[in-house]
Amino acid sequence: MNHIHHGPTPTLTNHRNRRTAAMWLLGALVVLTALTGATRAEAGVLVQSAGNCEAPAPEQPFLRWLDPAKYVLAGDGDFDRDAAGWQRAGAQVVADNEPWNVHRSARSAALRLRSGASATSPVVCVGLLHPTLRRFARNSGSILGPLQVEVLFEDASGSVHALTIGTLVGGGWAPTVPMPILANLLALLPGQETPVQFRFTARGGDWTIDDVYVDPYGKG
Repeated sequence: MNHIHHGPTPTLTNHRNRRTAAMWLLGALVVLTALTGATRAEAGVLVQSAGNCEAPAPEQPFLRWLDPAKYVLAGDGDFDRDAAGWQRAGAQVVADNEPWNVHRSARSAALRLRSGASATSPVVCVGLLHPTLRRFARNSGSILGPLQVEVLFEDASGSVHALTIGTLVGGGWAPTVPMPILANLLALLPGQETPVQFRFTARGGDWTIDDVYVDPYGKG
C-alpha cells in the first residue's frame, strides 16, 4: 500500500551511525552516574528555577510521523510569546512557523539562529523513565552547517553541566528525531524529577526551530 505524505518530507538525520551513537551513549551514562553523589541536590540555579514542576497538558504532535508518544510543550516552545523565558544570544523570533502547526499556535512565530547564535530554553522538569526531546527545524543555509543540541543539568553539588545530546543537519522544515535527554539519571527533586534546560547552537547554516516538545517520562 502506498503512503501519501502531505507537506515537506522529513530530511533531518542524526549525525552518527548506530554503533557510534551506542558507544557515545554508554560513555555519557558513565559520566552522569559518576556525577551523581546523592539523590538530592543543593539549591543550584536550575533547582531554584524549577518551581513546582507543573507541566502543560500532554499532546501527541508527532502522530502523523508514526510517533504516538505524549509530549508537553517546553516553556513558550512555540514562541507565541516572543520566546518568553528563553535566554538568547543572537537568536531572533521571526514571523515563521512549521507548516503543520501541530500546536495550533495563535500566531506565526519561530526562532531563527544564524551561524553562531544560540538559545536556551526555560527550565523543564523530566522524570527517570528515558524522556526525549523533539522539535521542528529547518536549515535554509549551508547544509554542512549543523545545529548542536545540549542539555544543561545539575549535579548533586548544584554545579551546572552541559551535555551534547544531538547534532542536526538538513534542509526544509521537518520533525527532528527523538533525542534521549540522558540527564534524567539525576533525580534531584521530589518525585524523582530532574530540572534541565536545552541549548540550541547554530554551528553554521541558518536554522529556524519551532514547537519544541519534551516527552518528560517517555511512556509513549
